[in-house]
Amino acid sequence: MTSKRLPRPIALTIAGSDSGGGAGIQADLRTFAAFGVHGTCVITALTAQNTRGVTAIHTPPLATLRAQLDAVLADFRVGAIKIGMLATPGIAREVAAALTRHPRIPVVLDPVLVATTGAKLASNDLAGALQRHLLSRADLLTPNIPEAERLLERSIRTTGDMHDAAAALLEQGARAVLLKGGHLAGNEVSDLLLTKAGEHWFHQRRIRGESHGTGCSLSSAIAAGIASGLSLEDAVEEAVGFVHRALTLGYRPGKGALRVLDHLAAMH
Repeated sequence: MTSKRLPRPIALTIAGSDSGGGAGIQADLRTFAAFGVHGTCVITALTAQNTRGVTAIHTPPLATLRAQLDAVLADFRVGAIKIGMLATPGIAREVAAALTRHPRIPVVLDPVLVATTGAKLASNDLAGALQRHLLSRADLLTPNIPEAERLLERSIRTTGDMHDAAAALLEQGARAVLLKGGHLAGNEVSDLLLTKAGEHWFHQRRIRGESHGTGCSLSSAIAAGIASGLSLEDAVEEAVGFVHRALTLGYRPGKGALRVLDHLAAMH
């Protein structure tokens, strides 16, 4: 007698492609696979990049972007959506329009503005477009400190500043905020999850050296957890631990200094 297999959870990543394989769509799909989730994708940008920098960015015509969104959302029962690099306000508006047609799918929004190498991954007016069109649709917003500073136009220097910034982002429309504290100094990295119901801090030992793809992997791990039926809080806790393990096991695949995550080893 054969047992019937349960349907595999499905998640969608809307993000840019990293030709170096360390971040973006590539990291998202590896993360989904590590969590046993079927990954679908909508590519918002093609980047030419490696462990030393980004040398070119090409965005697809909006009609092609729209066709990707429609193709995935018409066919798959998507349990959660992760949004990463959007590059331009036009792409942000197109994604927001698609999401209005699917209001019940949970959304994790990672406001990608600058690469780890310092390369600019978004136009100057993208932060405003995110605030106008997507923040209110985000079940969870996952900025790092520089991204939160861009969105709020204020400095964040302490954990107290982090709390105030996360609260301000809630006021701007996000339903929950995970503010990542890796850019603050110290031997420990503290991330803050703030919701209407309260706050929770996650503390991890700092892993020295420059890393690549941690933000992409964290937000996609949260989306995978939600697609698998976890609560937001449990999905965040699982994802924070996963990224720390994957970074501990990370490696340097290129000639640059960037370390990438070992997603599959982190689940063994």
